[in-house]
Amino acid sequence: MQSEITAPFIAINRHRLTTDGEGVTTLVGFHGCPLHCEYCLNAQCLQADGVWCRLTPGELYSEVEIDDLYFVATGGGICFGGGEPLLRSDFIKAFAEIMNPEWKLTIETSLNVPLEHVKAIASLVQMWYVDIKDMNPDIYKAYGCKENRLVVSNLQWLAANGYADKVIIRLPLIPEYNIDEDRQRSQHQLEEMGFTNFDKFNYIVR
Repeated sequence: MQSEITAPFIAINRHRLTTDGEGVTTLVGFHGCPLHCEYCLNAQCLQADGVWCRLTPGELYSEVEIDDLYFVATGGGICFGGGEPLLRSDFIKAFAEIMNPEWKLTIETSLNVPLEHVKAIASLVQMWYVDIKDMNPDIYKAYGCKENRLVVSNLQWLAANGYADKVIIRLPLIPEYNIDEDRQRSQHQLEEMGFTNFDKFNYIVR
């Protein structure tokens, strides 16, 4: 039952503009991630004491519905991130069933999860932001401490099932791990898979 589903969160950030697509967006960050990236921006998602709170879908809705007017007026909505939101696909699906259908649902993900999680919510998501790190499996594993086999297969499934135009691929330049030629090779490989929307940026090492 929906009321029995809970998930741990590290933050709820309101009134975000342009960061998660068009419109006013609230970023909901889940605790937990399958990766251990050296330059992780949300390291608390892996810390045992990093949980801010646990909520049911209904409780989360009560937290975020205060911005309903902004979401509807600007074409914004909820962006689930983390951590890795797809580890909580059951929660996201339950939340989508009760949220205002005019809200946009966005996912920020590494896609490094079993395909069943992607399939569970694919039809509910208006936009995917996929941080692929690098398509080279050696670079990916060196940086994220895990293989990228699931990432590649999930991208193939999204492309084969008509979701490629809803995917923005984040192509980072990662200091000490890849160079621009690696990033260009990743983009070429992704273009051959059918993806056309890319966001290139450089990781800032603090």
